[in-house]
Amino acid sequence: MKAGEFVYIEYVGRIKDTGEIFDLTDEGIAKKEKIFDPNVKYGPVPVIIDSEFVLKGLNDALKEMKVGEKKKVDIPPEKGFGQRSPDLIKLVPETIFKERDMEARPGSFVNINNIRGRIVSVDGGRVKVDFNHPLAGKMLEYELKINKKIEDKKDKIESIACYFTGLDKEDLEAVLNEKEVEVKVKNKVDILRSTKESLAKTMMRWIEGLEKVKFAEIFEKEKEK
Repeated sequence: MKAGEFVYIEYVGRIKDTGEIFDLTDEGIAKKEKIFDPNVKYGPVPVIIDSEFVLKGLNDALKEMKVGEKKKVDIPPEKGFGQRSPDLIKLVPETIFKERDMEARPGSFVNINNIRGRIVSVDGGRVKVDFNHPLAGKMLEYELKINKKIEDKKDKIESIACYFTGLDKEDLEAVLNEKEVEVKVKNKVDILRSTKESLAKTMMRWIEGLEKVKFAEIFEKEKEK
């Protein structure tokens, strides 16, 4: 695969030492391993090579693969979620949690200043919070497959629109007109401006000839019951 190519991939991600699955795209495997989550959308995911859609280690592996190929790859921390850093373990006054009506319990996850962390301990009015990624310092193992390459420009736009918004393909439509595209959202869902901006920048960077992206919301009359 080359930089800028669009592909659909499937994968199962495990912690190398324990074999524990932390991410996957196959609903059948999720049910078999008893880790199925009804709130998760399973199925192949779109990736643009060299666009930072996936971990560096995964991207490097994809660049060496062909469509239809399956591969098992080990990803060290420096190409995964990074090494653990003692600087990311902080002492936070317990009063901050009380002010936000939050209970400081060891083992629970919290969000402080938009950074997610895990409470390690509570002692003497101080809460030790580990802001390292839960998989930092872990050797990872992926079973990886490239399902197919996305060639059509409209399909490229709709695939990454679904990736950014979490919508299904039937909930949106891309209407192309020379150097611009209008993304029509059919579902009754609010898309954040920041999400639209990130999506538009990604489209214009990786889709040749595209210079303008518009968004439109479609409201339809409900059928009488």
